[in-house]
Amino acid sequence: MLVEVAVAAAVRGTFTYRVPSSLASEVALGQRVAVPFGRSRRATGYVVGFPAAPPEGFELRDVVEVLDPFPPFTPKLVELLRWAEEYYLVPPGELLRAALPPGLNARRGAPAPARRGVEYAAPAPDAAASLGALGRAAAQRAVLEYLLARGRIPVEELRAAFPRGRPALSALAKRGLVTLETETPVATAGVLPASAAAPAALTPAQAAALAEIDAAAGTFQAFLLHGVTGSGKTEVYLQAIARARAAGRGALVLVPEIALTPQLSGRFRARFGDDVALLHSGLSDAERHAEWLRLRRGEARICVGVRSAIFAPVQDLAVLVVDEEHDGSFKQEDGPPYHARDLAVVRAKREDAVLILGSATPSLETLENARRGRYRKLDLPARVDDRPMPEVELVDLSKLRRAGVSGLPGLLSPRLAAALEDTLAAGQQAILFLNRRGYETLVVCEVCGAEAGCPDCSVSLTHHARRGVLMCHYCGRTEPMSGRCAACGGVRFGVGVGTEQVEEAVRALLPRARVARLDRDVVSSADDTAAVLARFARRDADVLVGTQMVTKGHDFPGVTLVGVVLADTALALPDFRAAERTFQLLTQVAGRAGRGAEAGRVIVQTFNPATPAVALAATHDYAAFAEGELERRRAFGYPPFGRMMAARVEGTEDGARRTAEALARAARPALAGEVAMLGPAPAAIERIRGKSRWHLLFRAPSPPSLFRVHAALARVAQRPPGGAAIRFDMDPYSML
Repeated sequence: MLVEVAVAAAVRGTFTYRVPSSLASEVALGQRVAVPFGRSRRATGYVVGFPAAPPEGFELRDVVEVLDPFPPFTPKLVELLRWAEEYYLVPPGELLRAALPPGLNARRGAPAPARRGVEYAAPAPDAAASLGALGRAAAQRAVLEYLLARGRIPVEELRAAFPRGRPALSALAKRGLVTLETETPVATAGVLPASAAAPAALTPAQAAALAEIDAAAGTFQAFLLHGVTGSGKTEVYLQAIARARAAGRGALVLVPEIALTPQLSGRFRARFGDDVALLHSGLSDAERHAEWLRLRRGEARICVGVRSAIFAPVQDLAVLVVDEEHDGSFKQEDGPPYHARDLAVVRAKREDAVLILGSATPSLETLENARRGRYRKLDLPARVDDRPMPEVELVDLSKLRRAGVSGLPGLLSPRLAAALEDTLAAGQQAILFLNRRGYETLVVCEVCGAEAGCPDCSVSLTHHARRGVLMCHYCGRTEPMSGRCAACGGVRFGVGVGTEQVEEAVRALLPRARVARLDRDVVSSADDTAAVLARFARRDADVLVGTQMVTKGHDFPGVTLVGVVLADTALALPDFRAAERTFQLLTQVAGRAGRGAEAGRVIVQTFNPATPAVALAATHDYAAFAEGELERRRAFGYPPFGRMMAARVEGTEDGARRTAEALARAARPALAGEVAMLGPAPAAIERIRGKSRWHLLFRAPSPPSLFRVHAALARVAQRPPGGAAIRFDMDPYSML
């Protein structure tokens, strides 16, 4: 028996091994095995096929061990992963390893669950009739009589009654008079409790959308559910999944990041109970493994998770939801570069599942797919209960500066400060959004002009006042904040505003206000995030200050004011998606206002009020923004009217440059007129963690042309000059 194995290493291709007869009955597609690899190394691999004949010219080696009692991957997941390996140009073993929960990758077999299970003991149905057969086994008789009187109880309770009763209990279990079973509690990290709720009455638009989704049940159909903020997209998801569960089938819900899971997972748990498993990095490794096992065994049939949950072993998948499908967090940048939303399309098609892509601001790629008829577009044009969309007011910061208004504490304009005071005086809540962490974004010497920069990265250090440090947001390096310049001894001053300074300004403006902050500096886990959001949901905080974590689909009925402290932070980035991301962020954060009984308002501070991304977000005009942005993309051949591949090079300054130049030389014969090559050039951020970075970007009408270029580059990638590392990225999302 031969098996094709993808080894969990950064090597392209798969390898053929022989299966000893002693292991043949244990090997199946998707199985995890130990194999000899290289001269003396033993590696973990994954069975991805069964070759009919061995490759010529190679001496076969044997599989050493089967590592798990059942295959971690179902045959359909193996198919999905093989497709992803080919499309995203990544070593198959790396992708398979990334698709499993961390605990399963560590060593042989399943790790012990982090959450200790509760062991229960119960008398067998015919145990009472067997009491007499126990003879002189007094301890066993006493334990069994205790269980017969009480039924199924935790073993811990039994141990309290019989401190030395464990041997008797084990003996009863061996006789078949007692059953022992362990229940592992489901993961609750990062879950905001929600009261159990019956399905809500649907609006006509929701009912029409659900009817179309129902009509497609049992076949593949992709839907774009385009609903304004507060239009009830989540209720459509819930009711579509309820119908799938009633038919005995499973569901998978992807959310962009942990910040969005507390409320959403709380709503799903309230509706479906322990049938919901959670998969996100806020859980410990073993907690994720335990949740993954519940799905693999069919003990849970609904999965709510972040990007990597696209590989979750949901049984008999019927509905696959990608909530906030436009969000860039669905694209993995570290590790194998895949896009979970795009893989969701492939998975749903392969498993005959309905795919629902939900967003108030659909990505232009998804919108264009709907226009071309690949997806069916469903519209929710109004908020539930006919609540009005919030009014948006633009504050022109450049006009304020020309009028001599400067030095605004926390960059709070007089208009925004007054609105905050009015909101809190009325007993309502406010959210302030600024997509910059820290206190000041730049520290400069007033004498020589030297900036405090990271020695390992070509970026400025951010001042974090509460910790008294300067921090690099790319490598994490910190150093004590000094008021003196290291170069000349001159006095240094801070420039720019971060969320920490905004929080301080709000406290100074409104000393009695209860202020909470939500960013990566104050939350480091799913539980931390849930705690901040729960506090705000209970109205134990009046103002929530935060980065883009506060824009993510949260529903707080008490919020009537949203303030965007600075709308322009992403507009200047060297990225063709900068305008789209700005429009999406502004629309999403504005949508947090006015979701309750009171009308909402939004104040957006900007230096560029006429920029379409800002001006059209202020009027909630997605259609106009999309039309203009698509026209610009079409003119330059950018997605969705072309495809892209990046070659990212990291190494020493000389090694990275020489490798990038070698890649360019290898690529030129394969360009063939229809492929444009940009670069080689230093990356926008030239150095991170001490490594120089160079990029090449290839643009073509379709993927096959890019695959041809990649084939030409593969030889250079096998032996890169100067020892630089090369990483290929299909459909890149970050241009930095």
